[in-house]
Amino acid sequence: MMLHHTIVKGIELMLPKIAILKPAAALFEKALTLSERLTLPLIEATDQHLYSAIFLVRAEHLAIQIIGTQAPGPVSVDFLAGKAAHRRKYGGGKGQLLAKAIGLGSLKAPHVLDLTAGLGQDAFVMACLGCKVQMLERSPIIAALVQDALDRAAEEPDFRDLTLQLTVDDSQHYLQHLLPANFPEVIYIDPMFPTRTKSALVKKEMRVLRTVVGEDPDAEILLTLSRKIAKKRIVVKRPRLAPYLDNHKPDILYQGQSSRFDVYITVK
Repeated sequence: MMLHHTIVKGIELMLPKIAILKPAAALFEKALTLSERLTLPLIEATDQHLYSAIFLVRAEHLAIQIIGTQAPGPVSVDFLAGKAAHRRKYGGGKGQLLAKAIGLGSLKAPHVLDLTAGLGQDAFVMACLGCKVQMLERSPIIAALVQDALDRAAEEPDFRDLTLQLTVDDSQHYLQHLLPANFPEVIYIDPMFPTRTKSALVKKEMRVLRTVVGEDPDAEILLTLSRKIAKKRIVVKRPRLAPYLDNHKPDILYQGQSSRFDVYITVK
């Protein structure tokens, strides 16, 4: 994998080389605009083997494709169909663990700050449950996928009733400059950590996130900062058998089959 160095609040990350595949002539201007905004090169198909992943500009949506042996298919974001729509309809409503973890039994339409939005899946569920959700994503590339989905979904009346917004920023930077008047009731953290086995990379969405974004080495710092900002609680999503973040035991724990939600109460 071809990598380049970047710095996130003093932490050096190794991220892959990514390019935008030149699309058909009708979509070239859209691809060029994206190339300039993300500072990614436009390449021919014959050069894609030189990169770790490529952006695909399509008429229906944007997508990212990992390059390499046994690479999964392209990944896009869609809040109106597929997994998101199924989860919205059959996810269990306010009876599901995520709803309990963010405190919907006692909090009415809370403001939730999602520090690690990724592809926006959990943020979308929280918005559907009535939360006012602000997503943060430090990768402009992943954020472009999410914003593309938000723009398409905005044409649907049902979606316009949701409060789901996206900000491209490093979460540490955002928290350190957040004014008290804007402090959220709930902060949500779903960090990525180094995997020990290939079995953890089965889902192609996770493979794309790990390839494009890398790990979250600042997750413990985010928890510390969040303690000063969340008005009611912090929710940390973890693999079921993973250690507590920063070795700090939660006040409440909701455990599912493969993951759990560690809840830290911060009522001021």
